This record gives sequence, C-alpha cells and structure tokens, in this order.
Amino acid sequence: MKTVPTMPAREAATELARRLKASGHEAFFAGGCVRDRLLGNPPEDFDIATSAPPAEVLKLFPGSNEVGAHFGVVIAKCGGHHVEIATFRTDGSYRDGRRPESVTFSTPEEDARRRDFTINGLFEVPETGEVIDFVGGLPDLKAGIIRAIGDAKARFTEDGLRLLRAVRFAARMGFSIEAGTDAALRDCAHLLDRISPERIRDEFSKILTSPRRRAGVEHLVDTDLIRHFMPEVLPMIGCDQPPEWHPEGDVYTHTLIMLDMLAPDAPIELCLAVLLHDIAKPPCRTIDSDSGRIRFNGHDAMGAQMAETILRRLRYANAVIESVVPMVARHMQFMNVQKMRVARLKRFMAEPTFPLEMELHRVDCASSNGFTDNYEFLQAKGTEFASEPLIPPPLVTGRDLIKLGLQPGPRFKEILEMIQTEQLEGRILEREPALAYLRSLVL
Repeated sequence: MKTVPTMPAREAATELARRLKASGHEAFFAGGCVRDRLLGNPPEDFDIATSAPPAEVLKLFPGSNEVGAHFGVVIAKCGGHHVEIATFRTDGSYRDGRRPESVTFSTPEEDARRRDFTINGLFEVPETGEVIDFVGGLPDLKAGIIRAIGDAKARFTEDGLRLLRAVRFAARMGFSIEAGTDAALRDCAHLLDRISPERIRDEFSKILTSPRRRAGVEHLVDTDLIRHFMPEVLPMIGCDQPPEWHPEGDVYTHTLIMLDMLAPDAPIELCLAVLLHDIAKPPCRTIDSDSGRIRFNGHDAMGAQMAETILRRLRYANAVIESVVPMVARHMQFMNVQKMRVARLKRFMAEPTFPLEMELHRVDCASSNGFTDNYEFLQAKGTEFASEPLIPPPLVTGRDLIKLGLQPGPRFKEILEMIQTEQLEGRILEREPALAYLRSLVL
C-alpha cells in the first residue's frame, strides 16, 4: 500500500535535517532539489548531504533502508516521504564506469567536487534557504550553462551515463553546454559502450520527452553519442527526398521538424514513433530508372522491423514496443483513408494507437507537403461515428459457428470477419439476419 504523505516534502526533509543537526552533525539539502528551487521549479524530492556516518543515520532514524550504506547512502522516512541521506564523501576509482570501488567520508567541499555538473553541486541550508556554492554552480545556473565539475573527461570516465545527462539537462532546461564540457562529450562518446541499455534508455527517454527534444537529438548526433546506442539515425542525414513532397529537405531534417512540432508533454510512444517512422528510408531508397524519381517503397514495413530491433536492444517495455511498432508500420496508410470501405476505415480508427497516429500524421504532413485533407477527413469521420462504438458487439460468435459444425481454424476467423464487415458496413444490424447470412456461408 502506498504511503500517503502527511506533510509537504520540504517540511519532511527539513525535519530530518533538523534532527541530524540536533545530534551535532552538518546537514544540507543537496543536488537537484537545490537547483530546481533556484530555477523556480518545485523539487520532485529532496536529498540531504550530512557529516553523519551511515551507522549514525540509521541509529537516529530507525526503520531506514541501507540502500547504499557502503557508499554512505541511507533512505529515511518522515511524514510519508522517503528522503535520501548521504554522508559527505570522496570517491575512489570507477573501474566499471558506474560506481566507485571505494568511498572515503569527507567534507562538504570535497563532496561537492565529486559530483557531475556545477549546477548539481550546490548545497542549501534547509532552515534558511542559504545556498553554499563550492563549485561555481550559482553563476552557471544564472547563465544557463551545463559545466562539468573539474576535469570533464574525468567526470565522464567515472560514469559514462553523465554524457547523456549533460544533453538531458541542456534539453530539459534550455541551457547550453560549456565548450570544454561539450568537447569532452565528443571525446568520451565511446564510454557509452560500457553503459547498460536500460540506463541509456532511461536517459534517452527523458531527452526525447523534453520540450526541447529536437535540440536534444541534434546534440546527440553532433557529439556522435547517438552512434553508440542508435546508429540507425545517422543514415537519415543527407538522405534526400522528392522535393515536391518534401521541400523541407532530407529525412533527418524532416524528422527533426516533426519532433519540434509535438506538444511539450507528448508521450514517449509518440516521440519514438516520430523519430523512427522513416528510419528505413535510407536502406529502401531507390531512383526510378524511367522518371528519375526517388522512391522509398516498403520503408513502412521495414521501418517497423527496424523499430522493434532498436527498441528491444534498448530494453523498452513490451507495452511501448507494441504501441510504437504498429504506428511505424501504419503511417503510410493514412494516404488511403478516403478510399477505404467503411468496415476497413472503422477497424483502422479503432486501433488503440489511433489517436497518437493522428498526431503523427498531422506533424508528418505539416512538416513536409502541408496537406491536411486526410487528417480533416478522419476528424470528420470521428464525429460521424461518435454516436456508437467503432467496433460494436458481434452479432454472431464462434459458438454459433461450432453449432453449425465448424471447427476453429483459419476459415473460422474469415467467416467471423466477413459477418463483422457486413455489420460495420451497416448492411446487417440484427442477429437473425446475421445468422441467416452465416448459414448461407457454411451450408
């Protein structure tokens, strides 16, 4: 059962810090909660950095969790909130590119200098809001700069995921990356090869769902980071398209414009479908020998296969894959909707991903030829069909077929689909005529 908070998160964290101080220890808010407050954003959670060793923290707060006591990290509970309390430390070597092999408990200044970026190295006195800055985070926060603390290459070598975190912070906050840190992104891009797909996926998803997702993707490409987890994007650069349909430019430019046109809160499934909808255009690209026209025959089907390969490689959840892959596979069908029979159109519109597909189609057209006919047609059909379910309850079922002596199999499915088609077309609306039609098919 989920714990219901009984006090605001900041109040709960302040109470824990007060109790640490009452026992003779230093205690500050640290990292993201300080950064977010200074930016005017409500912190999602609060972390405390303290001089108290883990054993003392556990003693002060019975029932806490030793999630990382070896690294000086304890999760304490207060007012229905879980607060991370970490002892000031310096880190030993990072042989696995993720965690230090050893830690030494230290001072607030040394603790700040082990962190990733200056804007994340700030401390705050909980009771007064006074900010303590050992690393130059305040001026960088005011200037909108992402800067590694100390030697950027050393920080990235410690944990290669920081490469993506730099891009994520820049994309989410609209900050620029300081020149030396940016150069280190390029020099250290290969470090991503050591990072697990799950960790890369989580950071990439945050970049892709940020309001400035286009800038994030461009930065991943410009720094060559994307080559190490989604190299299939790179051939889109310079893959030219028929100018009469795509005056905006190559496949990469088209995709970037689409990403930019999505709503700031677009879900990850839609963002991924937009990024990957034309992923197979480069391998499918041909030039017609007679007309000289560029064609991408079959890029939707191949794109769906490539999308599934990419998403499974990054360990996306099955639910995400099962949404994105059909959207990529179906995105070219929108050009045929005005020619579809009513039954096929209703089935098309009844797919669970259809609302997201409509948005994909909207930005696909708006970023290229500007045609809105099919989008407006589907909007009108949505209004027309709104009075009843797109797929109503069936008039006959498999039991009816079995009663007539049929056995389940491919023919079984075909017959049910034929009767459903008559129902969707509005030619058969009652059970008795449906049964009569069924008997005419099988007897």
